[in-house]
Amino acid sequence: MAYIFDKLLAQGIRAGNIPARTRAARNWYRDQAAGVGRANRKGIVADKDRLRSKVVVGGMYMFFYDPKGKKQLPYYDRFPLVVVTDIYSDGFLGLNLHYLPPTLRAKLMDGLYTISNNKKFDETTRMKVSYDMLKSASKFKGFQPCVKRYLNSHLKSRLAYINATEWDSALFLPVEQFAKAGKSEVWADSRRAI
Repeated sequence: MAYIFDKLLAQGIRAGNIPARTRAARNWYRDQAAGVGRANRKGIVADKDRLRSKVVVGGMYMFFYDPKGKKQLPYYDRFPLVVVTDIYSDGFLGLNLHYLPPTLRAKLMDGLYTISNNKKFDETTRMKVSYDMLKSASKFKGFQPCVKRYLNSHLKSRLAYINATEWDSALFLPVEQFAKAGKSEVWADSRRAI
C-alpha cells in the first residue's frame, strides 16, 4: 500500500492543490492523510523507488527499528518517521515526528518548512536543520520529545525516503507503532515535556 502517497498526490492535483506550496494545500493534504484508516508499513518500506541505504541531513525517512536498550525505555516507536538532523559513523540523530500529537506535529512541520533549501518541494528539497539550530530558534518550540538517536545496527529495514511532495501526507499517516505504551500516553508525555 505504498501507493498511498501517489493516491493522496493525485487527489490533491484533482482538487487543485499543489503539495506543500501554500498553507491551504498543506492543510488539505493533512486532512486527507489523517483520514486514511490504515496504511501498510511493510508496503511503504518495500517500495523499491524510495529505498535508500544512507540518510542525508534534512531528509525524511520511515523505517522499522528495534532500539538498543529497549528494556530500559518506557516506550519506543518501531516504525519512526524521522527528519535527520545529524549523521554519525554508526547512525544518525533525528526528529521522530510520531512523538508529537497531530496538532503539535503540524506546528513543528510548519516551522521546518521555513528552513528548506529551496521552494521547489521536489526530490531536491531538504530541510536545512541541525540539533544546534533547533535549540536556538523559538519557532521550533516543541521539538525536544522528538529527538532520537538511531543506530544503523538496529535498523530492521531499509530506509524509505519520503519526497518533499509527500511530507504532509506522511506526517499524518497513522503508521506510528509504539511499543510498551499507546500513542495517547506518549503524546501526553510529550505535551508535559514541552
